[in-house]
Parts: sequence; structure tokens; C-alpha cells
Amino acid sequence: MSLRPILMLVVIVAACLAAHRYVEHHEASNEDAFMVLYTHLMPVPLVEVEHSESEGEATAHGLPTALVSLPLPGFLAVFDGLDGLEGAGHDPRLVMSNLQIFQIAAVLLIFLAFSGVSTYLRTGVGDPITRVLAGTCLFIRDEMAIPTLGEAAARKFLPFFLSLGFFILFMNLLGLVPGAATATASIFVTAALAFVTLLSMLGCGMVVQGPVAYWKNLVPEVPLLLWPLLFLVEVIGVFVKPFALLIRLFANMTGGHMVVLSFLGLIFFFAGVEQDVVSGMSIAAVAVPFAVFIMIIEGFVACLQAYIFTLLSIKFVGMSIHPEH
Repeated sequence: MSLRPILMLVVIVAACLAAHRYVEHHEASNEDAFMVLYTHLMPVPLVEVEHSESEGEATAHGLPTALVSLPLPGFLAVFDGLDGLEGAGHDPRLVMSNLQIFQIAAVLLIFLAFSGVSTYLRTGVGDPITRVLAGTCLFIRDEMAIPTLGEAAARKFLPFFLSLGFFILFMNLLGLVPGAATATASIFVTAALAFVTLLSMLGCGMVVQGPVAYWKNLVPEVPLLLWPLLFLVEVIGVFVKPFALLIRLFANMTGGHMVVLSFLGLIFFFAGVEQDVVSGMSIAAVAVPFAVFIMIIEGFVACLQAYIFTLLSIKFVGMSIHPEH
């Protein structure tokens, strides 16, 4: 067994342990099981906590202190993450959450996973992970990028689309690991990814066509009276495209997790209402198989959503640099 899979496993385990260590844990009754489970879909600030001897209990001196926080200008106060933490009510600060841990882990996994791909493409020697990733890269290049962008443009933009696609894929898959968080289940993360696609559309379109020609070519040859209306519609369409990307990725990753957590919540809910462990175990006999089935589908959805986001990003950029299409 090569060293690379072991290092990848170490990164995943370290990310889960770090998230568990620096996330403040709360307890609740069985009747509140749904609310407690659903909080796992929300970004949680990393705080400096002291774990007591009793398992799962975390205390801090007064209000918990953010592990990492950066100052924010006043107009970005909406992103203040000090709510409920020490320092709340003062200058807004950007607080590191558990999502950043798994975003960093996704980047590290990409570097580790692709460390042998270039060698494999030159020599044909590589392990199964390398062969799968190399084949995926060739698929994105030959079946997605070149047919849409043309060979010359595809070779220029391919590193960006590969980075975007695999970054989303690894974040999606990390969210299926027990104890991990799904970064793409946060609308802030998907909005940032969609914003990158929007900048690529505008930047590439204006560089290739020219700043004025890009906006002019949004509307084809139409009667002059219709041009202002169609121009407005097309400009709105430019921003609607990445908006659809962010909503699709966010909704699919959040929805699947909510279904799994709902099945698990039923176990604690019925056990709490009936005050009977037997009731909870009876529901578990049905809920757990359904949850496992949804988790299997989630693995497919994680790959599918990364593919769709990458494909549509390629098509949107292709429409920007090839207005005749």
C-alpha cells in the first residue's frame, strides 16, 4: 500500500478531530432531537474550550472565545461571527468556523490525490487512485471543456475548471464522513463559488471580446426599439446563471443531509415521547435502513453536483467568449 492513501486518511481524521475539539457541544432532551441534529448543517465557530472529564461536556471561562478571528470593516458587519462569543457587541470580526477546516482539508486532499497524476500521464504507471483521477481529468477536458470552449481556450481554462470541480467534489465527499461538516451545505460557500464563476464569465468575456463589445454582443441583431428591453433581460440573465448554480448546489447538499438527520431524529423523538427505549429501537429498525439508503444516494449526489456545477460553469464561460453560440 502506498503512502498517499494513508496521508489522505490522516488528513480526514485530523480534520474531524480538530472540528470536534474546537466546536462547543450542547446537550438537549430527546424531544429536541430534530433541532439538535439540524444544527449540524449550520457553520459553527471554532472556540477555545476546555473539555472536562465527562465525555462530551465542554466549558469555557465565561463566554467562549473564538479560536481565530479577523477584523471586519463596518460595511461587512453582516458577516460578524461573534454572536454568542466573547467580544460580542464590539467591532465586527470574521470568525473561523468548522467549515474552513474541511475546506482546507479538501485542498490538502487534492494535492495529495493528484501528486502522482502527472507521472502517470507521462509513464502510464500509477495506483488505482491515480488512474481514476487521470481518467476524470481527461473526461473533463475531452468531453466537457473542448466541445464547449474549443481546444485553444479549453487548454487555457482547464486548470481553473479542474480546480473548481475537484474542490467541490472533495468538499461534498468530506461531508459524508462521520463527524465532518459539509462546506457546500452552507449558502455562503456556494455563493462564493458561484461568484468566482460570475467573475470568470465577465472577465473572460470582456478580455476576449473587449469591455464594450462584450456587453453589446449580449443582444443579437434586433429592432432598435426592442434593444433596451432585451439588453436588460440579458444582463439579468448574466447574474441569474451563477445564482442558479449556488442555489442548486446548496439545496441538494442540504436537502439530502436533512433527510438523513430526519430519519435519525425519529429514533430519539419517539424514545423521548414514549419514555420507552423499546419504542426508539422499533423505529430504529426502520429509520436506520432508510438513512443508509439515503447516504448511498448522497454519495452519488456528491459526485453529480460537482459534475453539474463544473459543466454549467464551462458552458457559461463558453457563452461569454463565444457570443455567436
